[in-house]
Amino acid sequence: MYKALIIDDEKPVQIAIQKLGNWSKYHIAPPDTASNGREALCAMRELHPALCFVDMQMPIMSGTEFLAQASVEFPDTQFIIISGYDDFKYAQSAIKFGACDYILKPIVREELNQAIERAILRGNPHADFSGETGRGDITPEEVIQIIKEYLDKNYNTNIKISMLADKYFFSKEYLSKLFKSRYGCGIYAYVQEIRMQRAKDLLMNPDIKIQSISQHLGYTDNNYFSKAFKNYYGMSPSRFRKEHGGPGD
Repeated sequence: MYKALIIDDEKPVQIAIQKLGNWSKYHIAPPDTASNGREALCAMRELHPALCFVDMQMPIMSGTEFLAQASVEFPDTQFIIISGYDDFKYAQSAIKFGACDYILKPIVREELNQAIERAILRGNPHADFSGETGRGDITPEEVIQIIKEYLDKNYNTNIKISMLADKYFFSKEYLSKLFKSRYGCGIYAYVQEIRMQRAKDLLMNPDIKIQSISQHLGYTDNNYFSKAFKNYYGMSPSRFRKEHGGPGD
């Protein structure tokens, strides 16, 4: 997966690029953001992005100042200039520092994605996007809903956030943040909640042994299940069963 960075002091512009870019098609993770050149240099040293969108008019460090330093420090990064002004001096700066494209605000989906494709191909001429489907036109909100439905059905399997992140071309951090924003808890906490609710339901049936319940819920260790249940409900599974009219195992 390629990494990308959006540098712009206008939050609506950052959001527009994040929403309009066909990131999955080009194997690009959801872009990180920075609001000025100085902040962006720190981010680039950590991320080493393949693609960087640069606003020319920013506080603290302008786009021109940023490009002068970043183009030397990160020669393999492809820079796309974004500007609200069709100004020749900005175009000159872009050319001087090796920027691969120049697009004007407001951001237009088709122009943005054409610029992204040219930038990736400039860095990797052999890249082929013709057969890529990725997430397609599925929105992040729809992806989160799909993941929730998957968890509801597969809560007793070995759930890994990294697997879900790779499947939908999200970073683990971004995916976790979206899920928590939508459902009020993290992915693992949600799986734990489903397991514990299901455990309580199964414990009400005295014919099912606690060890069988543990295995049914996806726990390979009965002791681990008992500890998880006690941490969640404040009592062991056997005590819960006794208090609800059934024999403990």
